[in-house]
Amino acid sequence: MKRRDFLIQSGIFSAAAITAISSNAWVARSATYNSNQKRLIVIFLRGAVDGLNVVVPYSETAYYQARPQIAIPQPGKEGGVIDLDGRFGLHPALAALMPKWQENNLAFVHACGSPDPTRSHFDAQQYMENATPGDKHTQDGWMNRLLGGISQKTPIQAVSVGETTPWIFSGRMPVANIASGRNTSRLPIDRPELAAAFDRLYDGNDALSQTYRQGRMAHQAIVNDLDSEMKMANNGAPSPDGFASDAQRLGQLMLKDPRIELGFMALGGWDTHVNQGSTQGQLARNLKKLGLGLATLVEGLGSVYQNTTIVVMSEFGRTVKQNDNGGTDHGHGNVMWVLGGKIRGGIYGEWPGLSTSQLYQGRDLAITTDFRDVISAVLSDHLHLNEAKLNQVLPNYASTQKLALFVK
Repeated sequence: MKRRDFLIQSGIFSAAAITAISSNAWVARSATYNSNQKRLIVIFLRGAVDGLNVVVPYSETAYYQARPQIAIPQPGKEGGVIDLDGRFGLHPALAALMPKWQENNLAFVHACGSPDPTRSHFDAQQYMENATPGDKHTQDGWMNRLLGGISQKTPIQAVSVGETTPWIFSGRMPVANIASGRNTSRLPIDRPELAAAFDRLYDGNDALSQTYRQGRMAHQAIVNDLDSEMKMANNGAPSPDGFASDAQRLGQLMLKDPRIELGFMALGGWDTHVNQGSTQGQLARNLKKLGLGLATLVEGLGSVYQNTTIVVMSEFGRTVKQNDNGGTDHGHGNVMWVLGGKIRGGIYGEWPGLSTSQLYQGRDLAITTDFRDVISAVLSDHLHLNEAKLNQVLPNYASTQKLALFVK
């Protein structure tokens, strides 16, 4: 028996050629195309994205009262939200996703998140990736457990974009990794050549020079603190800068090889404590890259998009009230995104409101939908997992509500 035939018949590879997709990752390309193969891609926004400025409750007066500088204007106003349903609007930086909304392929589940009250990035991310909120002893991630339930014993059923295996994919089942691009940006004064030039210009003993040096020291201290906070919040995830190219590559891989059923990508840069911005600014820039990247991912998936579900999630939301630095702090409830060829678009979840009496601990959007309700709907209605397998992927979970996210 030829070596390749042995590999195919033994179940290690079910198809012909092995093709390198990066310096340290391999994919076996199937000779037989299965157009009905179901796919799932999860995008994790590390750092806690501000869901209230993603899907904006523009009909709530309390939203504008709590955010005088960073609120997104109502529809029809300059820089206003893109109206979705008369109550909620999409941040204008996400305009690239509106075709999917108009095609009824895009859904948002608002006031959604983990029931665990932690405001720690690391703990909250771990809980959402292992799908056992409050339990730090769970050693594997829910996507790895899912892989164990659908495995055809091939090494490339799951692909993670990034240099290391994320918690969501940790476990006994093998997962392929492909490297992602990275890029960072700073203020002009943080560029060494400009900093050196200004340092020379203000090296005297006059009051202006002394003020400059004190300001530089304070700025550097803040930058160092924010870098430390951001790195912890990002948990190794790259910024959204290279997301479109990474997303396109993942989409094309899934299009070419129907045996790649699960994909994962993580993006950092969502911990907006300072200068978050409104229609323009830090959050808007990241959202624009995210929206364009998701549109590119859909394009890369081509015909298999019809049988693909993409879930976008983050560890928790942010405070309803803006802080004194023009940003938002760690919150609770958030919004999950779901898009795909078989998605029944719309706004889902019970909206709790933003008046003080309706807030969680008097400061955050309350959670009315457990994030596992969304995952459960994807697993049961899209991947068709039976109850036994569903319980393996989501242990110690009892559904609080049935989300009709999918067209039957």
